[in-house]
Amino acid sequence: MAAVDTGPHGSPPAGRYGPGADARADRKLRIAAVVFGVLVAAGVGWYGYDTLAGDKVSAQVVAFEAVSDQSLQMHLEVHKGADSVAVCTVRSVDGDHDEVGRKDVRIAQHGKQVDTLVTLRTTSRGTTGEIVGCSVAGHR
Repeated sequence: MAAVDTGPHGSPPAGRYGPGADARADRKLRIAAVVFGVLVAAGVGWYGYDTLAGDKVSAQVVAFEAVSDQSLQMHLEVHKGADSVAVCTVRSVDGDHDEVGRKDVRIAQHGKQVDTLVTLRTTSRGTTGEIVGCSVAGHR
């Protein structure tokens, strides 16, 4: 039986598989770790920017009043970017929870908070006025 040439602790002697085989494997692992770290950092940065700096619109109904059987007036408070244009969809329902009116309202006034009065035509007396949703114009 032929003797097997081994290094210390039973490992192959240095240079058996070419110079620096372990160093090349370590370098590839380091490069992969750096690329992965950069991708994770970019993803976290994008998420943070989108969350904090994105154009967001929120609104609430301050008050509403059924002016007649064919009309409901709503006072809206809209929060948006100072120079952005928002579109809010509002609606009214009757006592049976049937929708009796719906309208898209364009909020183009400059300012971060805009108060506006909206008159909504209804097919019968509305018992409530509500916001269906708001978004930046062109981003629905």
